[in-house]
Amino acid sequence: IRVAARFFSSLYIQGQSPTSKIREYFYYIDHQGQLFLDDIKIKNFVTSFKDKRFLQFFFKRIRINDTNRYQEEFPYISPCGREINYVRCDDVPIVFSHLTQNRISHRRKKNKRNTSYTNVLSYAGSTLFVPFSPQKLCMLPISGRIYHPAPAAVGYVGLIKSSLAIELSSGFRYDRDSNESSQPSVFFYEGIDYELDNEILYRLSNMSTSELENTS
Repeated sequence: IRVAARFFSSLYIQGQSPTSKIREYFYYIDHQGQLFLDDIKIKNFVTSFKDKRFLQFFFKRIRINDTNRYQEEFPYISPCGREINYVRCDDVPIVFSHLTQNRISHRRKKNKRNTSYTNVLSYAGSTLFVPFSPQKLCMLPISGRIYHPAPAAVGYVGLIKSSLAIELSSGFRYDRDSNESSQPSVFFYEGIDYELDNEILYRLSNMSTSELENTS
């Protein structure tokens, strides 16, 4: 990571202004979902951004880089007014850290309310959420990493954080004739067997073979 950081940081100066009204900053997201300034030498929990309001603001705006600047090196951006924040990542920009239940209140007649719960995956310091779809999980044997649908703006694919992936991995079931390179076909969750559709594979297939190997 340090070698890569030195290479990428040679391409820019933090806060540079390609035009009089624009400032550019450069960020890095690791496979745990931690956000850093790209050119910081030591990347760990201490040096990551932890302010929840900032993380929510940043990740709400993250999308595929269509600026014609740094698209190969920084494939995502998080625009903020006159600032363009360029983003590169170890894998994908959205990393789901927790699987929790969200409470939903439904208004009924006579001002009465019903409360229900839905399972969600959280990211961005647990400030943003997507509904958890067990049948949409996809595990890549080449890396052991587990993916789940994410917002369309980032390419529909999010990564499950390694600590959560370990918890979820016990629910995977394989066909009898499977081998070490086979993908699981079923995910057992809360008493139900979900047949995996592995649709995320079509999204991931847009990544090069080398990129996939680098996630191992």
